[in-house]
Amino acid sequence: MEETLDPYIKIAQYEQREKEMQSRLDELADFVENASMPLHRVNGKGIIIWANQAELDYLGYDKEEYVGYPISNFHADEHVINDILNRLTLNETLQDYPARLKCKDGSFKHAVISSSVLRKDGEFIHTRCFTRDITEIRKEQEDKEALIFELEQNEARLRMVVASTKLGTWDYHPKTGKLFWSDECKNIYGRPLNREVDFEIYEKQLHPEDKDWVLEKIQQAMDPAGDGQYDITLRIIRFDDSRIRWIRAQGKVYFSADLQAERFIGTVVDITDNRLAAERAAKLAAIIDSSDDAIISKTLDGIITSWNNSAERTFGYTADEIIGRSVLTLIPDDRLEEEPMILSRLRRGERVEHFETVRITKDRRLLNVSLTISPLKDPQGNIIGLSKIARDITDKKQEDLRKNDFIAMVSHELKTPLTAIQSYIQILLAKEKKESDSFKINALTRAEVQAKKMTSMIQDFLSLARLEDGKIQLNKERFELHPLMEEIAGDALFLTTNHTVKLHDCEDILIDADRDKIGQVLLNLLSNAIKYSPKGGTIIMGCEKADSKVTIFVKDEGVGIGLDDQKKLFDKFYRVRNETVKTISGFGIGLYLVSEILRYHKSKIEVESKEGVGAKFFFGLDMQNPR
Repeated sequence: MEETLDPYIKIAQYEQREKEMQSRLDELADFVENASMPLHRVNGKGIIIWANQAELDYLGYDKEEYVGYPISNFHADEHVINDILNRLTLNETLQDYPARLKCKDGSFKHAVISSSVLRKDGEFIHTRCFTRDITEIRKEQEDKEALIFELEQNEARLRMVVASTKLGTWDYHPKTGKLFWSDECKNIYGRPLNREVDFEIYEKQLHPEDKDWVLEKIQQAMDPAGDGQYDITLRIIRFDDSRIRWIRAQGKVYFSADLQAERFIGTVVDITDNRLAAERAAKLAAIIDSSDDAIISKTLDGIITSWNNSAERTFGYTADEIIGRSVLTLIPDDRLEEEPMILSRLRRGERVEHFETVRITKDRRLLNVSLTISPLKDPQGNIIGLSKIARDITDKKQEDLRKNDFIAMVSHELKTPLTAIQSYIQILLAKEKKESDSFKINALTRAEVQAKKMTSMIQDFLSLARLEDGKIQLNKERFELHPLMEEIAGDALFLTTNHTVKLHDCEDILIDADRDKIGQVLLNLLSNAIKYSPKGGTIIMGCEKADSKVTIFVKDEGVGIGLDDQKKLFDKFYRVRNETVKTISGFGIGLYLVSEILRYHKSKIEVESKEGVGAKFFFGLDMQNPR
């Protein structure tokens, strides 16, 4: 019969067991609360209901900042926490689910989360979440991935560089005699890609004159007493077409522990084009140095970069003295506007040929020179500099001056009898008009037109002679443009019965210029418009105003001018090469005079034209305010 315990004893035993259980619960709570692994619980609504100290320390929050808030507030990726909560709701157990968590200081931690749900009677009570930090592991992984990516990129770039340089590689094993060529190496030697090679085959393609010393260089490289380096330039005879090619071979010999040549690897590249280009460059340099013409190159900013021997003889500066200085050193002050004008023409794709001007030497002498200037371009076609050929034409200019003196003298002597002839023609014409003899009137009218043409040509020759003698002077005055244009139009109509000349929008314009010379410009342009419009039509002399500038133009409906002719149109004695205008008389000095007269007025003649459509010549001047 079981002994009945005293109730007091039972109570004491119960209290002892309760104390022991509470102790174990306290120990368990302490273990969980102070565990080194971050832990937290989330209820069915996604609210954090508890977190241990490790969790709070991990993310840097106080308990009041963390517990009681939605767990989604502390996840960097919304779709990740939504997926975690959905899975837990479906009673899944998560193991090492990757996530990014937000820290209080704004940084992010990489972690893996393991979690399951505590349920009672099927009801979601809370999750049991364990968080493990993998930030350092993830960083190492990212660094490794970045390194692998960089290595792959470098390898790809290396392959591209090798492919772009057409660099062949080879690998020779002296002990076994085996020789391996890359595909590009076979291409260089003209060997089919599907055919093997060996050292004997390699020897056969060496140029007979180079073979012995090439084999000697190979033996020297494989001598353990040397450094194993190999770098030679040689000729080969290609297998496929027997062409001679220049190649550069570089390599390195690796020796075994017993100082035997074990492996010989290297590269080969075809340098035939470079070698030929170098030979051509050397020949060109020799030609440049021996040329009688000064040959100079400069940057787009006008800095001199090369200077040949003739340039030194012509201008007096040595290469050391002038290279690196501005080309303006050679240009007189009154010619400084030429540089931007030349550059603008070159940028339009033009080549400036036989441009006659004046330059200055080291000892301050003025030289008459003829310039031919071409653009220097890079492989992409961009202009990167200028090449200039300067020819001393001082003797030629002296001869031209003597010729101009003769022309001026002859022209002057011709003016007097020609003026008398015109007077007699006008008297006879007036007499015949009274007698109404149509034949004589027509003949005398034609004679008067031809006399006027001759007078105009003589005037052009006189202007040319004065211009090239440097005797031209501007007599500037303030005058109205419209009356001058009316006067010129009236004079020009004596030369034609097939054309209509219209004036457009030139009223109330004052300019400060040499009235006679601007009249000469307009008469030349108008006469050309008449000559080069053989079928007649309308010619417009007009003005376009903008701010304080006026653009004066003469526009016709004639044969037009091609682009090639436009580039040289204002050169002295140049005439348009057009089948339609072969029969039109002229010496090709009118537009040259126009260009020079306008240059003295600090202006410039320009043209817009298409063949068969007509032409428009125009120039700009400053407008003056009425006093």
